Parts: sequence; structure tokens; C-alpha cells
Amino acid sequence: MKILISDYAESMMPQHDLETETLKSHLGDDIEVDVYAYTDEAREEFYEHLADADALLTAFIKVDKEAFEHAPNLKVIAINATGYDNVDMDEATARGVGICPVGEYCTWDVSESAIAYMYALNKNFKFYIGQIEQEHRWDYAAAPEVPRLEDQTLGIFGFGKIGKCTARKAKGLVKRIVSNDPFIDQDLFEQNGVEQAEIDEVLAEADIIINHMNLNETNYHYFDAEKFSKMKKKPIVINLGRGLCMDEPALIEALDSGQIRAFGADVLYDETPDLANHPLVGRDNVIITPHSAFYSSSSLRDLMIFPCNNIGHFLKGEKDQLFKLVNDVPVENVL
Repeated sequence: MKILISDYAESMMPQHDLETETLKSHLGDDIEVDVYAYTDEAREEFYEHLADADALLTAFIKVDKEAFEHAPNLKVIAINATGYDNVDMDEATARGVGICPVGEYCTWDVSESAIAYMYALNKNFKFYIGQIEQEHRWDYAAAPEVPRLEDQTLGIFGFGKIGKCTARKAKGLVKRIVSNDPFIDQDLFEQNGVEQAEIDEVLAEADIIINHMNLNETNYHYFDAEKFSKMKKKPIVINLGRGLCMDEPALIEALDSGQIRAFGADVLYDETPDLANHPLVGRDNVIITPHSAFYSSSSLRDLMIFPCNNIGHFLKGEKDQLFKLVNDVPVENVL
């Protein structure tokens, strides 16, 4: 039995010992683990590695109909990412190939970042750091006065796993938590001590707004000039969802006009932004991190273990133990 671990070199783990160890713990020491650094220019070479693979572990390689035609033994694709739009799902399902994304591996980390942003922006850390390190100025009163967090209302857009985790962490830190997510059952808000609210209510009443929404056709440029104009408390806005949820020109205007008092983001429009010329860079009320909210030794460990567990459970027919299976295919023991 052969397991192929393959992706663009910059997207692969530097070492594969833990992945190999996890796979062998499920499937035995006799399996072959083939690690191949993929490039679009050497697609035919990738097909040679794929030809006798029983399982593929990847995040970003496009697995289309042509790829499936070169993979007659393939039974499962484990995605070490939460998205799986790189895979032709219809073709996979027609061929009985299971698609198992990691589901989640960094919920705790991203919600931890949300709390860190909330504290850092409310306490004006970026401003004070600039004052001390660049101007050598020691003056607590140079920053605007703001209420402590326990006197503020937190608004959360997107109440999935990460939104709920952030709410649980924020309980006891803020006065009140309100949230909007049309896809979430009302009971889940109540169970987490959060008030379900209409969009305009969250915008008007929140002192801090955190975006945890996944990007879809309903929320492209969701935070636009109209929504910024409804933010009556001139809040801190934090984007930990997707860059394209934010209308950046409208955001910049809201910052320039004081419609919002600070902004934090782990994502921008572009995953490779021109930081030297970006209009959000260099502001003392803006904190940006390089899509690193997920990043910890703990999350990277889970990112290696979870997909390998999915492969092992799928090939052993253990459907009830799969972390996530997103297509309807039979799960049978093939060992």
C-alpha cells in the first residue's frame, strides 16, 4: 500500500516523520510513504507518483478529472487544509474516492488571536510602541482615553466553531456579547451566553467587532461604506475571516474619518500584498499579521496528525472515526 504526500514545496511540512509515524500506526510498517514536491511544470511526473497511490495527502494540488484518470488505485484524498475546492468533487464521488479535509485544526489559535488583537488595540499598544521606540516619548496620556473591556460590547459576525470559541474566551472580559450568523441555530447562541442580534443591531451597539465569517457569495465586501456608517460607537474592527470580506477602500476611509477607532487583520485582499505601498501599513491604530493567527506548534502538529488519521480510518473502514468526510462514498476496509 502506498501513501503519496505531495504539494507545492512551500506548502509542505519541512519534515514528514510525524506524518509517516501516524500513517504506520494505522496501516502497519510495511506501507510505502512517498513524499514528492509538486510543481505545475512537472505535472506528468506527479502522475507517475500518483499512478500506484492508494491515498493522497495534499492541500493545494489541483486534482481534476485528468488526475483521477492517472490514479486507478486511489481510494481517499486527505486535505491538510479546511478548504477542498482544488478537488473535482463530482469526479471523486463517481469514482468512490473519499475526500477528507482536516475540518479544523486551529480554532483555539485563531480565537486566541482574536482576544490578543482585542486587548492590543484597546490598550493602544501599537501607538505606545511607536512613541517609545521611534520618538523616545514616555507619555501615557498621548493616546486617546478608552473604556476598559469590561465596559464594552463585543460583536461577532460568524458564529461557527471559531466564533463560539472566541465568545467563550471573551466571557468575563467584556460586558456583553452580541452576534449575527444566519446559518446558526438560535439555541447555540443561548448555550454560549451570547445574544443573537440583527446585523444593524450588532453594527450599532458593538464597541469591538470581530469578523469570523467564511467567505461566500453572500459576504464578499460585506463590510462596506454603508456598514461602516452604521457603526455608531466608532468601534475597533478585527478581521480574522477572509480579506475579501472587507471593502478595503471603504475601510481606509472609515479609518481616515474616525468612523472606526482601530483595525486589526490577519488577512488582506492579497496573500502576497505589496506592503511597501499598502495604505494600511504604518498606521499607529492598525495591527496586521501575515495570515499567522493559526500558527503554533500545537496547530502544526494537528495539521499533520488529523489528515493522516483520516487516511488510516478511511482505509480501515472506520467511517465513524473520520474527522470529516465531505462526499457520499462507501467506506470499506481495504487492508
